[in-house]
Order: sequence, then C-alpha cells, then structure tokens
Amino acid sequence: MNRPAPGTLRTVTGDLPMTSVYGPALAHEHLVLDLDTRGDGAAVLDPGRHAAAVTAELAGLREKSGLSLVVELTCRGMGRDAETLARISRDAQVAVVAATGWYYQPFHTPEIADADVDELAGTLVREIEHGIGTTGIRPGVLGEIGSHGDVPTAPEAKVLRAAARAATATGLSVATHAQLGRGGPAQLELLTAEGLPAHRVSIGHQDLLDDPGVHRELAAEGAYVAFDTVGKTSYQSDSTRLRLLLSLLDSGHADRILLSCDISRHGYLRGEGGQGYGHLFDNFLPHLSEAGADEDLLDLLTRRNPLRFLTGAGEEH
Repeated sequence: MNRPAPGTLRTVTGDLPMTSVYGPALAHEHLVLDLDTRGDGAAVLDPGRHAAAVTAELAGLREKSGLSLVVELTCRGMGRDAETLARISRDAQVAVVAATGWYYQPFHTPEIADADVDELAGTLVREIEHGIGTTGIRPGVLGEIGSHGDVPTAPEAKVLRAAARAATATGLSVATHAQLGRGGPAQLELLTAEGLPAHRVSIGHQDLLDDPGVHRELAAEGAYVAFDTVGKTSYQSDSTRLRLLLSLLDSGHADRILLSCDISRHGYLRGEGGQGYGHLFDNFLPHLSEAGADEDLLDLLTRRNPLRFLTGAGEEH
C-alpha cells in the first residue's frame, strides 16, 4: 500500500512535507464544482469560466494573508476536475489537496446503489492509489462524505462505512458534510465503528448547528469540529458562529477546530460581489482577535489543526 510518508500531505502537484507549510490553510473549500440541479448555473464553479477568478483570489490571499494550503473537497458526482485543480494550484502558488468519496444522497453516482461497502471502499482505494481518472493526480483526503438529517440514510451509511474502510487502508483522513450541521454524532459513530480513529475525522458544517453541547461531544470524542461555512450569512450569522466558536474554545477544545468558508458557487467569488475565500482572514478572524485570540491560537486554528487532521498526527502540545 502506497501511503503518504508520515507528516506528508498528498497534494495535486505532488507530496509535500507538512513542515513546509508556514501559512494558514482553508480546511473546506471548492475551487471547481457543479451542483447545478435547477439548471440556472448558480451552484457552479466552472473550469472555463471561473478558474481564472479563483486563481486570482488564491494568489491574492497568498500575498496578503500567507495562504499556503486549500483542502478542496469536491468529490465524485460534484463536478471534480483534478487537472484544473493542479493548474490553479501551480498558477496561484498555493498547495491544494484533492478529495475522493461521495457527497450526500441527492448527488450519489449510480454505482452506489448496487455496490456493497467493500466494493465502494475498493473504488476509493484504487483512486487514492492510482489517481483520479487518467490524470495520475491522487487524492489526499476523503470528503466531503455526506449525509442529511439526524441519521444517515442507508445509502449514506454505506458510503460513510466505505470511506472509513478506505481511510484505514490508505492512511488518509475523512471530512464529512453534515447537512445544515445535523447528524454529526451519527456520522462519527459510523466512522469509528469501522475502526477509524476519531482524530482522523472532521465533522462538517457545525457552525450551522446552534448546539454547543453537540460540538463539545464531538470534540471530546477526538473528532475535529469544522466551522467551515464562515461568511455564509444566508444560513447563519457570523456573530452566531463567533459565539459558538468561543463556547468551544472556552470548553478547552481549541485543538479540535477547523475553519473555512466553503465557497460553493460562483456568486460567492469576490469578483461577483460575494464574500470570497478571504472572508475568514479579512472579516471573521479580526473579530476573534478582538474577543481575545492571540497569534498562537490563530496559528493553531488555521494551520496546525488542518495539518494534523490531514496527516493523522497526534495531539497538540
């Protein structure tokens, strides 16, 4: 089994030692995407029409905020395009980690219906080992593995179990999509029941769930709690996100938090009047600093935590 070397990130342009990542990371983003179910082209980041704007934003953030890494969680059935990711990464000079897996049930691809858990896990392992399609570009994370509701549907549970088995076989970690923040505990239970350690799991979209008790529960189990839709104020205000984040920090779980913006349609790009990938650095983190976060804490939340999640590294010391 061709696992990444310890402390190594598998990026779209090759393996990268985590020690060479000096600046912050965005832990859950999309650079290329197609979730257009309405035919209006809104839920799209098109390789031809939008890649230049995406590249420009990332390059600007590298220069302004030191952005060093993007975890790109567009997976099978979501319009993934590995070659475009590699081009964006090279042109922006920002490392990008690509993903494999399946999103939540409305976006499942046909093979899920007839395959069992081991067959689906085998599909993921082959992609991790040999690359996406014929590109030779290998995923560095499993995600965003999706479910909706408090309990995953049977097909979603099958995909979660397959992702856990593939992660265990390959040494990668799993990032989930918990629709509107719901169902995180059930996701974690399924993943860990397959033998995947909780510290190799990130439960997604928890900033959309106004329930500090659930956040504490997930963190106490050892999972990462992703506050990854920062700036999406149509779903949740950033003031509520900040309150929830401060509550989790006050509970002593700073080493179990991931932050990002989840840019998932072209209308979110800065050039189209949206908040952009930089909203976390330009707008949200300054408020966190005003609430008492020092530079070491910001580095933990935006750099060390995502690196430890991706590499499966141990506890923060």
